[in-house]
Amino acid sequence: MLSEQIKELPLALLEEANTAFVVISSDLKLIYANPASELLLSQSKQRLYQQNLKQLAKHYHFNPTSIQNIFINRNAFTENEVTLLVDGHPLLIALSVTYLNFANTDHVILEMRCIEQQRKFSQVHYQEHQQKAAQDLVRGLAHEIKNPLGGLRGAAQLLESELTDPELKEFTQIIIEQADRLNALVNRLLGPQKIGLRATHNIHSVLEKVRKLVCLDLPDFIKIKVDYDPSIPDFEMQPDQLQQAFLNVIQNAVQALSANKKEHSQITLRTRTAHQVTINGLPQRLAAEIKIIDNGPGIPEELKDTLFYPMVTGRSDGTGLGLSIAQELIKQHNGRIECHSTQGNTEFLIYLPMII
Repeated sequence: MLSEQIKELPLALLEEANTAFVVISSDLKLIYANPASELLLSQSKQRLYQQNLKQLAKHYHFNPTSIQNIFINRNAFTENEVTLLVDGHPLLIALSVTYLNFANTDHVILEMRCIEQQRKFSQVHYQEHQQKAAQDLVRGLAHEIKNPLGGLRGAAQLLESELTDPELKEFTQIIIEQADRLNALVNRLLGPQKIGLRATHNIHSVLEKVRKLVCLDLPDFIKIKVDYDPSIPDFEMQPDQLQQAFLNVIQNAVQALSANKKEHSQITLRTRTAHQVTINGLPQRLAAEIKIIDNGPGIPEELKDTLFYPMVTGRSDGTGLGLSIAQELIKQHNGRIECHSTQGNTEFLIYLPMII
């Protein structure tokens, strides 16, 4: 009785495993897929069993050659990062392929484990660490500039009071004006230091104020579409600071679309209620999800990892402070902002916990 139970144990383990297992026969047909593989590949067993290795590879956009070679070499290999295209979305998996001779027949077992969330968490953690280091460096530099700048401006004012020639006073005015300009830049580099007074507000009223402000100077070929969830309740926030954060992100989208000058350019403001989400490592029962989406050219690949760093910009006339300040303001609301961008679709996703 015990031996019969042991015989059934391997299949039971595969059926209950969280890791996806797929078995390919020597004629390259898929003969077994456990429930986890159905979930990972978004297909039922019946659909999967109708496919061979080449069809599977074509559907999920991977190279089947190394898997076919397992039947010849009778070895195994592991790939730590393999990208599958599932329902049009790239999915990062860890892939292990092993040769198995069962009942005198050659088989290959594919073990697939999704590492998308794990990699994303590691990437976010690393980027946040790097962003903080960059922000601390810039703020330290800004403080070093701010102190002598005040002395420079004061000295120029004292010098101006001693001068009688109006033409010479023009030069001291230039010094004072440039000192003020640099002081304003330094204040922006220092960024918002603390959150203002919170009160209960509606997130849509904040977004609408920003939308109306942007529309005052919006090119005709750019349209702003709203898709609001009216069920989102009012919650505590500092509306002025959130307005600034949203404005910085939306202006970034407007500038990208304006440079592209493509007809039917559009920015979408979308809100939804998000349940049971993790924000900055803390579980939140309820959060407001705000998406700012544009159909512009997308963010250059070389800027994606440093997008929220201060002084990083893709424009020759940009300061690279808008998104850095937006991120700081969102963080001060215990929220999170992230960006996903491809050609024709850039999406800034903002989560704000709702304290009701």
